[in-house]
Amino acid sequence: MSAKKKPASTIPAAKLALYERLIATDPTIERKGATVPYTSTNGKMFTFLSPTGELRIRLPDEERETFMKKYRAKLAVSYGIVQKDFVAVPAALLARTAELKPYLAISRAYGERLGTKTGIKRVAARARARRPAAKP
Repeated sequence: MSAKKKPASTIPAAKLALYERLIATDPTIERKGATVPYTSTNGKMFTFLSPTGELRIRLPDEERETFMKKYRAKLAVSYGIVQKDFVAVPAALLARTAELKPYLAISRAYGERLGTKTGIKRVAARARARRPAAKP
């Protein structure tokens, strides 16, 4: 039997290194994901690198508007879908770790405010568990 090969990441090593440098500015944040690196809190993703290595950062409305104007950034688009909470960070800004660090903190705090992720299956299972047992 042959072992399954894990898919290789397509992210350029230099961009991955810049992302890891940004994440390292807060030792309490854990980088996750092998092929698509990301950070999350309470099951809510707050940053990630696209397959081509562009940083996407989740920001609340007011911060997102300010960020987009200041850096001429756009909303993130993934597989043709606009991700309304995520901003596509301009490539040149990814290299400016100190400038991005405050946005990382804002993004994490926003992710924490979004609450805990609850999947539909878990919600349905809880609902079934609360129902009284059917009588034969």
